[in-house]
Amino acid sequence: MRGEPADLDEEQLVRRVARGDRRAFEELYRRTSPWLTVRLRRRCADDQIVAEVLQETYLAVWRAADAFAGAAKGGSAVGWLWTIAARRLIDAFRRRAHHAAPPTAAAPGTVAAADEAVLDGVVGDEVGDALRRLAPELRQVLQAMVLDGLSVRETSVLLGVPEGTVKTRARRARIAMREALA
Repeated sequence: MRGEPADLDEEQLVRRVARGDRRAFEELYRRTSPWLTVRLRRRCADDQIVAEVLQETYLAVWRAADAFAGAAKGGSAVGWLWTIAARRLIDAFRRRAHHAAPPTAAAPGTVAAADEAVLDGVVGDEVGDALRRLAPELRQVLQAMVLDGLSVRETSVLLGVPEGTVKTRARRARIAMREALA
């Protein structure tokens, strides 16, 4: 792989990052951080969490670039990056939920969860209500596959469940949505 980092595609950049090439890492960051930030903000309105997740994501990329399988496994560099970021975002939500005091009661003016805010911004009325009534594990699968456009494999990695479980949950979610909207 010869050439300047600006002339390489994202997969080639990741391969160079795996060899410790800082210029390739800087180029990868320059190219991918804007869209990654936008995608993270679609899932989380807290700028501090988004900034932390972005930093953790690129740190993970620097440390684990040699683990990137790429096209050999049917993936892409940007898909791999998004999978890392999405997992880091879920970890951040879990940390925040773990450290938060348990709510005493839902009061008027209570701030909605990040996932609820995303749902409100993307879908409304009957469809949004039907989505909110889904079991959390079914809603997570639909959000990952439909709202984020992840594949079954990427959703499996993101949620930490087998691909077969993702397919089953997606089917159950579709059936539940169909019944709720009938």
